[in-house]
Amino acid sequence: MKKLLLIGLVVGLNAAAIAQPGWNWPEDVDKAKEKNALYVDAVKSEQYATAVEPHKWLLENCPDLNESLYINGIKIYEGLADEEKDAAKQLEYQEMAMKMYDDRIKYFGDEANVLNRKAFSAYKYYKGNKAKYQEMMDLFKKVFELNGTEVLNNNLVGYMDVVRRYKLTGGAITDEEVIEIYGMVSDIIAEKQAKSGNDKYEKYQENVDKLLTATVDVNCEFIEGKLVPKMRETQDVKMAKKVFQLMLSAKCTDSPAFAEAGELVYTTDPSYGMAKVLGIKFAAAGDMDKATKYYDAAIDMSDDNLKKAEIYMNKAQMYASKGMKPSARSAARMALANDPSAKEAYTLIGNLYFQSYNDCREGVSKVDDRLVFIAAYNQYAKAGNSELMAKAKEQFPSIGEIFELGLTEGQSMTLGCWINETVVLERRPN
Repeated sequence: MKKLLLIGLVVGLNAAAIAQPGWNWPEDVDKAKEKNALYVDAVKSEQYATAVEPHKWLLENCPDLNESLYINGIKIYEGLADEEKDAAKQLEYQEMAMKMYDDRIKYFGDEANVLNRKAFSAYKYYKGNKAKYQEMMDLFKKVFELNGTEVLNNNLVGYMDVVRRYKLTGGAITDEEVIEIYGMVSDIIAEKQAKSGNDKYEKYQENVDKLLTATVDVNCEFIEGKLVPKMRETQDVKMAKKVFQLMLSAKCTDSPAFAEAGELVYTTDPSYGMAKVLGIKFAAAGDMDKATKYYDAAIDMSDDNLKKAEIYMNKAQMYASKGMKPSARSAARMALANDPSAKEAYTLIGNLYFQSYNDCREGVSKVDDRLVFIAAYNQYAKAGNSELMAKAKEQFPSIGEIFELGLTEGQSMTLGCWINETVVLERRPN
């Protein structure tokens, strides 16, 4: 009776094993389980050569046993490849590892995920093998088509390096096609960074930029001759982003197309950073209306007082360069309202006052005319700029000019003109 119970228990266990979810045991379940245990133990102890025979038996007799058969198979053949010194044998092991990825897809699907992982392994093993470059190009293209923003981070730089190696060894790819791939990879990096908020993606983009310039001679002439016309024709935002990024990388920011591309990007993706850049570019080009438009937009889009102060200073400098002194002072004061430590704002206001002597001079009283320099001195003092303070003080009224008008040092005086401030009368050094 006990013997019958034992037999029944074994049969029951085998039946349970066969019915185990995720496992497709063959008819000879005992042998299959034995082979599985042997190769798994060998893999765990990194005895990859020992794992080959039982693993091979399972591949031949029950290829759909379980997904782990191929996950571990990759470990076996990559481990053997890493240990192998003979180049031909090493390549053979590497190709077996690649076959494990393909067979995993054949029996268990999940193509996007598996190819995502295969691409990085292929790059790792084949990047120095020119004969494999076309194969890798096809693989990476499919990986990016299937995965989009879910592509593995390692494959971002890997794809651009494969492109570089392929082109520089005579591969059939045009400069425009290289730019197209670069743009796609850059877009994915930008989306990943926006989603995660992780600054590490800036390093990925930096490496991708370097690989592009190592692959194609990206200069201003190339961008303006081949990419800008397409951007203007299509008004495509993605093309505009490429033009903007490439011009930034190639230092073509003085080109009118740089701001043109930036404006096109801004229409669909307004941001503080882009508004700031466009404000600076239009200010430099003398287009105050557009510069003001983008500076004001940057201020409105930021909740950061320091960033606002920076933009107000940009506005102040723009107005000052155009001789618009009251507007420049107003903008500088707004900078100080947002950032009281912005000493450059005091210096700018001091310069505006110092430069107003001829504007405000009436020629009636030498003391009144020179009050602008006292006002300038006060601003320089707030900035802590001793050099400009000394320069302003040299232009104060003389003691003789003060006494001649019956005035007294230390008394308050009103400075009119556009400045309209009250200052304390002081004399210049003897």
